[in-house]
Amino acid sequence: MSGLPANSDSDPEPRPGDFAVVRMGGRGGRLIRIGQWLNGDGFADWEHAFVHVGNGELVEAQPGGAELRPLSVYDGRPIRWSSGRIPLTDDQRRAVVAAARRYIGTPYSAADYFALAAHRFHLPVGLLIGKYVADSGHMICSQLVDQCYWDAGVHLFADGRWPGYVTPADLAGLLDP
Repeated sequence: MSGLPANSDSDPEPRPGDFAVVRMGGRGGRLIRIGQWLNGDGFADWEHAFVHVGNGELVEAQPGGAELRPLSVYDGRPIRWSSGRIPLTDDQRRAVVAAARRYIGTPYSAADYFALAAHRFHLPVGLLIGKYVADSGHMICSQLVDQCYWDAGVHLFADGRWPGYVTPADLAGLLDP
């Protein structure tokens, strides 16, 4: 499969502009699972997301900020790709990749998980939280994916949610057969 991490199922080979969700282990993965549970996603099996930018590379949000990394960092992990499930034109693919590259260095914000949970529980901080989460000056991994697609004119969610109100489990839900 030309050096790309293996799919968990028989998806077409990923192309630049596709995103993936991946299972994470360790303490970080457990914390993300708890964050997703607080957000109403249950204990979802997919804790991380990234954008494939071509040439064996990905862009992903990390605690030190969004990074360009080799796809090989996820070799051997369960992974699901958007290829074959989220149709993109060649122009949209280029726009997603360009957006992902622009976000390299964007700070990570674990606080976004708490903002997402506050929104889910209808805490009376609505507009403040909405502005905080929608501010692309900081993002968790799934927000980065959603924002890259949004910047390319592709709206992954048609449920009226605010931009950025997305978890890895939400992205995985788009990939269910």
